[in-house]
Amino acid sequence: MSDTLYWAPITSRFGRFAATVDSKGRLISFDLRAKSVAPAGTCMDQAALDDIQQQISEYENGVRYNFDVVRAASGTPWQMRVWDALWEIPYGVTLSYGAVAKALGRPTAARAVGLANGQNPIGLIVPCHRVIGANGSLTGYGGGLPLKRALLAHEAQYVRRSDGLFG
Repeated sequence: MSDTLYWAPITSRFGRFAATVDSKGRLISFDLRAKSVAPAGTCMDQAALDDIQQQISEYENGVRYNFDVVRAASGTPWQMRVWDALWEIPYGVTLSYGAVAKALGRPTAARAVGLANGQNPIGLIVPCHRVIGANGSLTGYGGGLPLKRALLAHEAQYVRRSDGLFG
């Protein structure tokens, strides 16, 4: 017996996204380029995604810095390691692909990190937008570079506010 998957659009000032959860509420995917139809094998159910919508709203309003979801994305063991490392990148911080590779004990695997980063099925929530080129340049992003730039600028705005004496 297969698990039922639920899908719904997620709206924010950053764009229209879509999320899929399983029957236990575990996040399977967060699509940065949402289509207007449910992915094959899913049932449209906005209520099943209310918590994700709420967390995205809190993120865009600068009151959520970490997402509270159970992730259930599928990937290779290497991809899972990279996605776990991305999950640990703090809000408002950027790291290079090489720095992530080094943190994973594979300092020469920057390209492999980049490939896994590009396959992240839970974009934004698993913050692959926080990974940049070694020279500080913005590199590819599943939602497009304008979205990556907007997300990083958004986070920088709130990090600066919280750095003050009374923040």
